[in-house]
Amino acid sequence: MALEITDANFQTEVLDSDKLTVIDFWAEWCGPCRAIGPVIEELSKDYAGKVNIGKVNVDQNPQLSVNYGITSIPAILFVKGGQVVDKQVGAVPKSVLEKKIQANM
Repeated sequence: MALEITDANFQTEVLDSDKLTVIDFWAEWCGPCRAIGPVIEELSKDYAGKVNIGKVNVDQNPQLSVNYGITSIPAILFVKGGQVVDKQVGAVPKSVLEKKIQANM
């Protein structure tokens, strides 16, 4: 199950983690976000223990969206060592996200 990442736990779950963290910025009202949601859940199972995979609800955590310049959703950030190492905007097939995960692990 993907982590629920919030303004409150972002520092510990993402920035302080020594693993790659994949963060899906989404909203309830966003159709493409709902389409990619099951893919994010699958990835969280596939990479359990190897990669942190989480979701940020942009409506409930607006500061994170501002901090990372999220203007379109779904936006998926790949963060390692406290830095954004890759980004994907828009719904894409699982294989695209897996390639980005493999490249940044």
